[in-house]
Amino acid sequence: TDLCTVPEMLAMEQRFEVARLLDEGVIYAEIEERTGASSATVSRVNRFLNYGYGAEGYHMVLDRMKDDEE
Repeated sequence: TDLCTVPEMLAMEQRFEVARLLDEGVIYAEIEERTGASSATVSRVNRFLNYGYGAEGYHMVLDRMKDDEE
């Protein structure tokens, strides 16, 4: 809460949920329905997950989420 506003934190939470669902192979329309994310957000997260954009932050968080589940 020191770094982000509540809406910013909610947006990040939504993006990580989108990333998790994409990683599981869920289709865009289902992700949009489940999360309320726009198609643009789903597409943007998908680009970062699958096409080498960014600093691999989504992959790092997804790996940690999987470790926590185990």
